[in-house]
Amino acid sequence: QAQLVESGGGLVQAGGSLRLSCAASGRTFSRHCMGWFRQAPGKEREFVAAISWSGGSTYYADSVKGRFTIFRDNAKNTVYLQMNSLKPEDTAVYYCAAAQSDIVVVITTFYDFWGLGTLVTVSS
Repeated sequence: QAQLVESGGGLVQAGGSLRLSCAASGRTFSRHCMGWFRQAPGKEREFVAAISWSGGSTYYADSVKGRFTIFRDNAKNTVYLQMNSLKPEDTAVYYCAAAQSDIVVVITTFYDFWGLGTLVTVSS
């Protein structure tokens, strides 16, 4: 059974950095667009970043542009989210997801597979 497992979350001070990982198992996602989403308490899940299957195209939410970087290693079936200059408003559960698409997808409903999430807490 296909699974996406996120790791790397934790508590960090504002201005700090974290790197999230999303490891896929049960099948390869090398031909899938991979995305990161987040959900803060009391808020809806929102798009953070996405990367095409080749890694050649990326897209970011305006709120994280210039601070977060998404990249992938298809040989390891893993996608990453490097988060720098973290702010308290980045506090959320971060989810990894896969969409069967040749192009970058930002809409939640296009994603077929989801991980269970990893909690990121940024203290002020």
